[in-house]
Amino acid sequence: MKAAVLREVGKPLQIEDVQINKPGPHEVLIRTAAAGVCHSDLHFIEGSYPHPLPAVLGHESAGVVEQVGSEVRTVKPGDHVITCLSAFCGHCEYCLTGHMSLCVSPDTKRGKDEEPRLSSPTGPMMQYLNLSSFAEQMLIHEHACVAIRPDMPLDRAALIGCGVMTGVGAAMHTSNVRPGDTVAVIGLGGVGLAAVNGAAIAGASRIIGIDMAPGKENMAKAFGATDFICAKDADVVKEVIELTKGGVQHSFEAIGLSKTAEQAFNMLRRGGTANIIGMIPVGQTISLMGAAFLGEKRIQGSLMGSNRFPVDMPRLVDFYLAGKLHLDDMISRRIKLEDVNEAFVEMKTGAVARSVIVF
Repeated sequence: MKAAVLREVGKPLQIEDVQINKPGPHEVLIRTAAAGVCHSDLHFIEGSYPHPLPAVLGHESAGVVEQVGSEVRTVKPGDHVITCLSAFCGHCEYCLTGHMSLCVSPDTKRGKDEEPRLSSPTGPMMQYLNLSSFAEQMLIHEHACVAIRPDMPLDRAALIGCGVMTGVGAAMHTSNVRPGDTVAVIGLGGVGLAAVNGAAIAGASRIIGIDMAPGKENMAKAFGATDFICAKDADVVKEVIELTKGGVQHSFEAIGLSKTAEQAFNMLRRGGTANIIGMIPVGQTISLMGAAFLGEKRIQGSLMGSNRFPVDMPRLVDFYLAGKLHLDDMISRRIKLEDVNEAFVEMKTGAVARSVIVF
């Protein structure tokens, strides 16, 4: 099969022929229909986060089941599925206490004494985030995908697999936005727009979108923002506090920078919660004024929207088909696998929400 391979940090992905194994007892072989180009992939390409190489990248995807292992009961051949990097075992402490997105059990991967799921003529190929979806096929654990209704367009379903689940889940699950709450979202890429949309679905009364690009205002408001701040020449924290007469109850940082993480905390009202969704590069720190904690302000991480994806993703599909979840406007371009490097260049400009590879 054709796949986009990262062989060296800082270098473009290479389109190569990669061998894919057959499903083991709890594995599923999927024909990839679409894969979103996510900023998380760029972090690994640039070396902000380490990963064993060579590896097939990609982790935001949807497709059709081709084969299943002998013990698989959750999906069957022909099912349309969304994948999720939060593969879960189902029997560890995290899973049994309802925190499936935190599962790190090795049971969802192949052991060192087993044949690798992916390989090349020169040796094993590393699977990226349990998926490796920049490829014509995926071989994954059965608990890394969920079946969805067949009338859902798969190019839009792919977005739910990471960016949308991450943003919507951060609002609904991690921070538990309630009707009437006030919200600010810093960074209006795919994840940030999904957080805006999730806060709107949850019933937030005021949602402030913040981005360096003034052109993002119309899109932010289409996704549910009530206000927009262009951060290019503004004191963002001051403006948010003035707009809300004291600060917001929930803030979401969807970029991955120390400065914006600090801003997310500083724009809170007493008792507020700052949620860091963006991947701050390894080794960077943030600085907060200790006295602010006397006001019971909180700062916390959010991993994949604290999801229970086998339940959450079909619900998000229903939200989209009911007109509540805005996925159509999130896709800036539909591209071929061979165009993936160009998509990462465009991503750095901040001008696109999401490019989607359509196979």
